[in-house]
Amino acid sequence: MKITIEWTYATPKKLKSLFKSEELTVQHALLLLEDIEKTGRVKQIELYDENGSTWTKKELSKWLKQSDTEISDVVAYFDGGFDLETHLSGVGAVIYYQQNKKQFRNRYNARLEELDSNNEAEYAAFYFLVQQLELLEITNCEVTFKGDSQVVINQLSGEWPCYDESFNKWLDKIEERLKALRIKPFYEAVGRKENTEADRLAEQALQGTPIESHMEIN
Repeated sequence: MKITIEWTYATPKKLKSLFKSEELTVQHALLLLEDIEKTGRVKQIELYDENGSTWTKKELSKWLKQSDTEISDVVAYFDGGFDLETHLSGVGAVIYYQQNKKQFRNRYNARLEELDSNNEAEYAAFYFLVQQLELLEITNCEVTFKGDSQVVINQLSGEWPCYDESFNKWLDKIEERLKALRIKPFYEAVGRKENTEADRLAEQALQGTPIESHMEIN
């Protein structure tokens, strides 16, 4: 969550001026708020988030304490592979997140049947990733999704139109699950080198090697 601070500053000669901060993390907003209050010349302070909801200093402090135990800073990678000879697909998902002030990485893969193309495998990989987020009970938060499929990333973000009926079905399924989980998605296309982990998981799935791991990282 991001917080914006607006405050009215008054000089000793009662000259007043309105100031507005950039968007800040809750922790940085509270630190700045304390420093502003120390001046003794602030007449009015308003705090609001990116949705326009207003907060008090007490409410923000409570939210910050609770957020330490909740999953946050989620970055999720996906990749799908398709074998033309066997018509089998492999999907891989990697989820990075923070909880209790510690960083974690989860990795998953699966082998799927009844898909028709590499692009469909990429959509299936994204849906598989969303399923893993649900199993981790990651809800009501922002998630940055990264993948090297320009088609999936740009069609999900709305940058590209989708005219393929089968792809539209995947789009609908994905968007329905994200809405149900109250996840606010951000989409980022990356190169294959940055998506190596998910790519390797998809390949291992095609080879018949299932992976499911959870680990703390430094």
